[in-house]
Amino acid sequence: MARKRKRKQGGSHRSHSGLSDGVKQSIFAICLIALAVFFLLSFFDLSGTIGLAADGMLAKLFGWDRWLFSLILVVISWHILFPSRGIFSWINYLGIALFFIAFNGLLNLFLLDDVFTISDLAVAGGYIGMLVSELLVSVLGFWGSFVVVFAGLCIAIILVFDLSLQNVLTVPAHFAQLGQFMRKSKEQDDQVLYADDQSNEEDAEDQDDSEEFEEKKKKPVFDHPDDKEQESVMTSKQRRKVEIPLELLQEHGSDGKSGDIDRNQEIIRRTFENFGIDVEMVGVRVGPTVTQYALRPAEGVKLSRIVALHNDLALALAAHPIRIEAPIPGRSLVGIEVPNIKVGQVCLRELIDSDVFKHRKTNFTAPLGKDVSGTVNAVAVDKAPHMLVAGATGSGKSVCLNTIILSLLYQNGPDDLKLIMVDPKRVEMGVYAGIPHLLIPPITKVEEAINALKWAVREMERRLDHLAKQGTRDIDAYNAKCKDRMPKIVIIIDELADLMSQNKRDVEAVIVRISQMARAAGIHLVLATQRPSVDVITGLIKANIPTRIAFAVASQVDSKTILDQAGAEKLLGRGDMLLTTPQISKPKRLQGAFVSDDEIERVVSFLKKQGEPDYNHQITEDTRTGGTAFSADDSDSMLEEAIEIVIESGKASTSYLQRRLKIGYSRAARMIDLMEQLGVVSEGNGAKPRDVLVSQWPIHDDEPEDSYEKKHDNDSRSDQDDNKVIDDEATDEQQENENTEIDDDDDDDDDDDDQEFIGDLDDQVEDEQETRIIHDEF
Repeated sequence: MARKRKRKQGGSHRSHSGLSDGVKQSIFAICLIALAVFFLLSFFDLSGTIGLAADGMLAKLFGWDRWLFSLILVVISWHILFPSRGIFSWINYLGIALFFIAFNGLLNLFLLDDVFTISDLAVAGGYIGMLVSELLVSVLGFWGSFVVVFAGLCIAIILVFDLSLQNVLTVPAHFAQLGQFMRKSKEQDDQVLYADDQSNEEDAEDQDDSEEFEEKKKKPVFDHPDDKEQESVMTSKQRRKVEIPLELLQEHGSDGKSGDIDRNQEIIRRTFENFGIDVEMVGVRVGPTVTQYALRPAEGVKLSRIVALHNDLALALAAHPIRIEAPIPGRSLVGIEVPNIKVGQVCLRELIDSDVFKHRKTNFTAPLGKDVSGTVNAVAVDKAPHMLVAGATGSGKSVCLNTIILSLLYQNGPDDLKLIMVDPKRVEMGVYAGIPHLLIPPITKVEEAINALKWAVREMERRLDHLAKQGTRDIDAYNAKCKDRMPKIVIIIDELADLMSQNKRDVEAVIVRISQMARAAGIHLVLATQRPSVDVITGLIKANIPTRIAFAVASQVDSKTILDQAGAEKLLGRGDMLLTTPQISKPKRLQGAFVSDDEIERVVSFLKKQGEPDYNHQITEDTRTGGTAFSADDSDSMLEEAIEIVIESGKASTSYLQRRLKIGYSRAARMIDLMEQLGVVSEGNGAKPRDVLVSQWPIHDDEPEDSYEKKHDNDSRSDQDDNKVIDDEATDEQQENENTEIDDDDDDDDDDDDQEFIGDLDDQVEDEQETRIIHDEF
């Protein structure tokens, strides 16, 4: 009943007031604008007797700068109508008042011989100037008063325009740099023209020299080191620094439109009031995608009650979806994020040209977008150290990847950054083919992608061994200490789900291995997927990739899979993202930068002109090393016998092989996995037994190992030593099979000694085979 009574009181209050706050503010702003126009007309004697009297009054009060009074009234009216768009606060108004006082005092000091002359106040600083000058001159004298008034005038300008003295003092330096650049450009143009004229008059030899000179001048973007640094082992060529012009990117984006802010604030306040929650509206921040309304709840109100009303707020505001941030990180406030009427566009150029990017601490910084306050947010890829990007189709994942790639290309040359791009969809990464930063052309086949990841594991181990020999902790310390600098490698996978669906065991194993150990070696992963499910983003992968970006998803389950918490299901799409890093306690909402296809093509075309890529095709070759997963050459000496047992019995389980072959669990499980790869048994299906898919195993008794190798094209052991090992293993296998048959057929109690000898021999052979398998895997 109390709640109903409170609702009735709220409704009667509105009926008594008659006008909303927005209407009142509009009327007040119109009155101020009309008064400003009237005062401006009176300055030119165009407003009659009343205007003449008003102008005389303002002249006596303000003096010559009375026309500024009309401008101030217009600014105040604009701030009343659009409080979120206006830049003026009480600090700015304080600066305006100080400006009038100081400026009028300065006029009285210099325009009047006698600062106390009342009759000439209309042509000087008015009564305000007279009071200031009289007070200061009587205490400080003329020149002391001038110093104080001039200092106050400077402070007023700084307060009004929100400037810093450092920025003001650097303006002449910028003009000087501009003039120096123009003179230098003119000199270079003159030199080129002179070289062209001279080349037309010289003979063939001189023309060759001139062409060589001009060819060098056409490539000013490469920064060559000294000759002493060319003794490097890993970078024998001169180190190159490619400076990509910012003009290749789109210059400006667009701002978001939030609608009627005052009306929305009133709706939010009344909605909470209807549910018995008293709140105080504190402020508004208009971002590119959403507008955040900050409120302070009354004491004793639980945040869970506020969060539970997001659907009611969406209904009252006629906006969906509504996201409630309770509390706002770093503030004792609650944020209500309402979608804008028009979503703003953030361009990559304005992110790269921002102060956050210019003052970066590493050249592997990726500016991702702007938050609700318009602040640029960036992530250091080498400190992340790996990133996961996930979201539904069309939510902005590929654009985010392009933003990361272009930002890295803008900061690093081909000798500092190497890229491996995996694009199973064959859509996004093909445009980058031919840039000098690539180690291999964009990979589209799953087998080649797995081989590239295995190569990354081998390269990681080689680098770690090299760092240990040099006594350095990571690649940054090594590059600072040694001349043979190693480039950092960024592996970008556009669709992880395609790789996981075809060979989950191999892909997950190498990704986990890289994510655990590759940070110190300078190898970093950027994984993207449009299927954020637990079979793609597994627990092991998430545990080693703390930096995650979630775009719009279909359900709360997908959001929890990516971020371990809900929230991504309320995003709007088209670049709207949630970013979480080890340094951020709660996900931060950003509007990602938009990069068009034309911008990418312009940057790629520019990079292709700077040099040819040096591809290493061994990266995608199948070397059958590493041993992170099972392959045909991981054969067990008892595998053939196990296959025959499974075919004869029609049963395929780990426990069954343990009983029949008298082996351990790990060895039996390995045999079952090998049978699955060879097509003997079906895949595991929970608690159901596996199906036996073949009725016979085509292996000859006289040459078991040769037939096995011929069937599976196992040509990796072709040298004499390996053949010898294979022959020895075949002999051991035959002996073990004979011993096993003896063990199975002999039921007499008189052969206990022979059975004990055979058991010891079985254990010895098993230990030898386990040692060989572990050695091959590592």
